[in-house]
Amino acid sequence: MRTIHNPKRSSWSSILERPTRTVDDIEAIVNNIFIDVQKNGDEAIRKYTKQFDGIDLPKFTVSETEIRDAESNVPAELKEAIKLAKSNIEKFHLAQRTPKVFLETTEGVQCWQEKRPIQKVGLYIPGGTAPLFSTILMLAIPAQIAGCKEIMLCTPPDTNGNVNPVILYAASICGVSKVYKVGGIQAIAAMTFGTATVSPVYKIFGPGNQFVTVAKQIATKHGVAIDMPAGPSELLIMADDTANASFVASDLLSQAEHGIDSQVLLVSTSKSLITDVALEVKNQLALLPRKEIAQQAIDNSKLIYIENDQTAIDLINEYGPEHYIICVANEEMFIANTLNAGSVFVGNYTPESAGDYASGTNHTLPTNGYAKQYSGVNLDSFLKSMTFQKISEKGIQNIGNAIELMAEAEGLQAHKNAVSLRLNSLKKS
Repeated sequence: MRTIHNPKRSSWSSILERPTRTVDDIEAIVNNIFIDVQKNGDEAIRKYTKQFDGIDLPKFTVSETEIRDAESNVPAELKEAIKLAKSNIEKFHLAQRTPKVFLETTEGVQCWQEKRPIQKVGLYIPGGTAPLFSTILMLAIPAQIAGCKEIMLCTPPDTNGNVNPVILYAASICGVSKVYKVGGIQAIAAMTFGTATVSPVYKIFGPGNQFVTVAKQIATKHGVAIDMPAGPSELLIMADDTANASFVASDLLSQAEHGIDSQVLLVSTSKSLITDVALEVKNQLALLPRKEIAQQAIDNSKLIYIENDQTAIDLINEYGPEHYIICVANEEMFIANTLNAGSVFVGNYTPESAGDYASGTNHTLPTNGYAKQYSGVNLDSFLKSMTFQKISEKGIQNIGNAIELMAEAEGLQAHKNAVSLRLNSLKKS
């Protein structure tokens, strides 16, 4: 990891740059696959599954038999861990329910807001070197609570044409309607357009590599909503002398092992802590099964020394981390001044992996600085707010003249007439 001391603000943008390819590098590839899937459906999916996943699949839908068999292949201890996580995630997302908002804005003018579920949602679950079954809990549980009618799931098959049994088990207990053995760009395209096998959806959720992230953004051009542009994982830790260097290093490595394009940063007001963490990272990295992947991510990462807390806060808000750990004496100051972050973890005994699995918060979060304008996935991500109004005879008389004047001022005579006809009918009665 590169160590940087007191960087000038003018250099922050280059120092904080993510190790990702630009959309322009990927967009042409994504568009070509989208066009192919839109035109050729299952045939195109089969072609790209063979090309990218190394398996020629006659069918993509996971059968009920496969789901039943998967349950017997998941260790009992792991099932209990998943159930604990499921319980905590359910509790936290159930608590996010909000009541109907009702107000009489003027006598006779009733306005209210209610939330309705998005009927069809698609979940993308990465497979590859780390099958993220935990993401199913994070997405399917709030979708179920919201009342989504159809919850579809796409995940890439292995080279034998199978899906990791833990993914199937998690999908089964979380109410997923259908599971498809489709990954990558072609999965996002299939959920966008629909094929003979894969049902189209109204909104797509889930993380993925840079190709999946761009594919989701392209999907929005075809009338499908997405949760957020969620790309390679990232973590920023703010720590001082009160932090435990071993803990800090373990958290940095926990995100580094996600993928070679992940990024982790340590910002600290303590030079000695930075030195200690660098040594701990080296020692712990050598013992990791995924050390080759983690090493490449660590090569993209930085240790940044900042002289004072306020400058550190400014730099952190400029970066807008996906995951943000605070391990400092003055934690309240950092909490109060955090403006841009996906999810925040406070204290020496709050590892980021707790949020990834079992504390109850959602781990599907904005990356690449999108925490400046996007929220992480929550219950409202699966709902739409709809407004209603009902106006009585008295109500239209109370606001009608104002509507007429405003419509006329905008040159919209038909708008005015819609009110005038009603007002005139009341004058005659």
